Amino acid sequence: MARAVEDFLGHLRHARGLSDNTVRAYGTDLDALVADIGWRVDGTPGVDGLDLETLRDWLWRSTEQKLARATIARRSASARGFTKWLHESGRLPTDVGARLRAPKAESHLPRVLTEEQVDGVLRGLAERAAGGEPGAVRDLAVIELLYGSGLRVSELTGLDRGGVDLERLTVRVLGKGAKQRVVPFGVPAAAALSAYLDRGRPVLAAQEGADPAAFFLGRSGRRLGSRAVYSLVARLLEPLPGSGPAGPHALRHTAATHLLDGGADLRAVQELLGHASLGTTQIYTHVSTERLRESYRSAHPRA
Repeated sequence: MARAVEDFLGHLRHARGLSDNTVRAYGTDLDALVADIGWRVDGTPGVDGLDLETLRDWLWRSTEQKLARATIARRSASARGFTKWLHESGRLPTDVGARLRAPKAESHLPRVLTEEQVDGVLRGLAERAAGGEPGAVRDLAVIELLYGSGLRVSELTGLDRGGVDLERLTVRVLGKGAKQRVVPFGVPAAAALSAYLDRGRPVLAAQEGADPAAFFLGRSGRRLGSRAVYSLVARLLEPLPGSGPAGPHALRHTAATHLLDGGADLRAVQELLGHASLGTTQIYTHVSTERLRESYRSAHPRA
């Protein structure tokens, strides 16, 4: 079964073009399944011993381990994808996981910053960047672009120099499923990107072994990593009031919500974010509605 899992992950990566993070999540779930089955059977488990009851028992034990409902729901989805592929590739006569179900993941509205909070964050970064320190100049460009375009962190760190068009105010990114799209950004982001290209990147690119293709560089001159961007955003959002995750996705959520609050069309926001389904984008309409309710409750005398 472990060999089948490796083959399946290769299929996800090469045939379906899923991102490394998504493939890694599948691998983590399926490794846990293989370990669970291996603990209960003699010898090395094979795919022929996989059936619906075995999968249900695994999810039940996941519940007993007090794993979050979101984790169990993801494990269920991983197992269903795996058994469907096993059947389609001829390794199993039927899709034994087709009827596998798990509790729905808890629904949480994403964290959204106010316009005043975003302005404050960008003001602070601009003050630091005014000193000319290359990392500070880069950080301002990173945050301006994340908020100005709603990019995923992987799309931002994957940007190449040829993917940024300062004349047309667009970036060309590779999104989920290896789908390429062109995303606009605004004038403030363009100014920050220009400053980075003039005063930040040349200094970072002077390091030995620097990446000549990458747009955003770390202090070593290599391509800026997602972990560094997470740390930057978490540090900026930590002192701000509000609950929810404090990573780069909060800026993506914020950009989408502010667009809808400003009257943008839902399908235009879907295109901007690179969502395959309109339903994924609709969560931001709920965010906007909730913000309206909060404003009403705090401001209306009869609320």
